[in-house]
Amino acid sequence: MDVSVTLSGFSRLFGNDFARVLDAARAIDGAGATTLVLADHVVMGDRVDRYPFGTFPYGPEEPWPEPLTLLAAIAGVTTEVRLGTGIVITPLRPAPLLAKICATLDQVSGGRLTLGVGPGWQREEYAACGLDFANRWQIFDDGLRACAALWTQQPPVSFASQTTSFGPTWCLPQPVQNSAISAIPLVYGIPATPVNVTRIAELGAGWIPIHTTTPDGLREGVAAIRAGFENVGRDAASLRVRATGRVQSDATGKIDWSATLDASADLREIGVTEVAVGLGRHCSDTTSIEHFVTRAVACFAAL
Repeated sequence: MDVSVTLSGFSRLFGNDFARVLDAARAIDGAGATTLVLADHVVMGDRVDRYPFGTFPYGPEEPWPEPLTLLAAIAGVTTEVRLGTGIVITPLRPAPLLAKICATLDQVSGGRLTLGVGPGWQREEYAACGLDFANRWQIFDDGLRACAALWTQQPPVSFASQTTSFGPTWCLPQPVQNSAISAIPLVYGIPATPVNVTRIAELGAGWIPIHTTTPDGLREGVAAIRAGFENVGRDAASLRVRATGRVQSDATGKIDWSATLDASADLREIGVTEVAVGLGRHCSDTTSIEHFVTRAVACFAAL
């Protein structure tokens, strides 16, 4: 089983010293993780109580570095680990600019970018960027279709939709990766509702279930998306699923890797291909990162 590691808890782990983030990236790369993941918030408002998936784990003062910028720096100090987002709020960036940034990052990393995407949940971010929160799904769909066109079509590229239109346009370089669907793999961090299954089947390489998804919900979501793939003539077996790892602790709060393996035994059968673990939840300081990632990789490799 592949393992992705989310860099989170920046204030506690790194403070304002982002050179330490690069040290952590080197450690994660060396420990054998499949993907290094960064989350995204362009701004934070004070209403974190509006978070729709339980209690938001951080206050509004928590730093959220721009993920694609930081991943570019990480690309320069790593060699094997894939570079991911979980998620980047794509509607907050104009589609041609997002396409150019991602293609550039894919080039400098040697084709290592996996783009986790979603529309986000916070009204304040849309307001700060001059966008209509109520129209976020249309902006989301149009923007990703525009990016896929710029990444995969021979320029000049023209594109027309309700919220994004351009052309004839040259937006170069294009990505190193060149899959027919979107070039850069898109993994959707959205619930597996019927309309979202259609979204994922159109352009997606994979699904990132919300961390509160139950085992039954995970199983049902994977089955629905696989069926969606088949409905549009795509190989259902190609679906990638990055699901939150069921890391277990003992009575003292120490991670119990044997219990973690037992709790995760059904993930492969359900269809999960990559287990996600977050540093902010499981590491108290930077000295514990390499040990934690090494143990997580060894644990989930047994699945």
